[in-house]
Amino acid sequence: MGEWLPEPIITDSHDDPAQHAEMADSLSLAMLVLLERLSPEQRAVLLLHDVFDYRYPEIAQIIGKSQDNVRQLATRARRHLNQRRPRFQTTREQRDELARRFFQAAEQGDLKEPSWLEALLAHDVELTGDGGGKVPALARTLRGRTRVARTLIDWARLAARLPGGWLRPVEVNGGPGMLYLDAQQRLLAVVALEVAGGQVTSISAIVNPDKLTRLGPVGDFGSLRGSAR
Repeated sequence: MGEWLPEPIITDSHDDPAQHAEMADSLSLAMLVLLERLSPEQRAVLLLHDVFDYRYPEIAQIIGKSQDNVRQLATRARRHLNQRRPRFQTTREQRDELARRFFQAAEQGDLKEPSWLEALLAHDVELTGDGGGKVPALARTLRGRTRVARTLIDWARLAARLPGGWLRPVEVNGGPGMLYLDAQQRLLAVVALEVAGGQVTSISAIVNPDKLTRLGPVGDFGSLRGSAR
C-alpha cells in the first residue's frame, strides 16, 4: 500500500573516504530503490556478478539462461542504474553541512518561509513516504521543490505539536539522515536525504513500524499524529 522504501540501516562513518563512498553508493536508499525497479533476472545477475563475484557461466546455470543472455541482462541493468544516478556529485563535507542546515531548521520549526527552504531543494526534488498501510503516509511520491517545501512545512508544524518529540541526526544507509523519537525515546520515523550538486534531491520518510523494529523500540506514530491534529 502506497510507496515502497527499503528498511533503513544506521551506518557508521569510515575513516577511509574511498571505502565510505563505495559503501554509501551501494547502500543508499536511492540505489536500493533503483535495484527494486529492475526485473528480477536483471537484479539477480547484477548482484551475483558485481557484488558476489560470480562468473557469467556460473550465473547462467543458476538462472537457467545462456551466457549471452546473462551478459545482456547485466548490461541493461547497469545502464538502467547509470542513467538514474546523480550527474553532479557533492563532497561529503558539503553534503553534511547541507543536511545540518536542513535538519536544524526542521528541529527548530524554522520552516515558515517556503522560499528559504526551496533554496535547499533541487527543482525536481522527490519526497517519498512509506507507512506500509499501518501509519498514515504519502500515497504517492511528491515531486517539485514548491510542493515538497510546503509539505515539509506542514510536517514540521505537526511535529512541533507532538509532546516531547525530538530529532537525532544519524547516518542512514551511508548518507545523512535523522531519527524522530517520542518523549520515551521510542522511534517514530527515519528520514534520509540524498544530496547532489549542493542541493537535496530526494527525501525518504520511513514510518512503517515493521521496518523500524530492528533499530529499537517503536512508538505509536499514528496515535500521536491523530492527537496532535
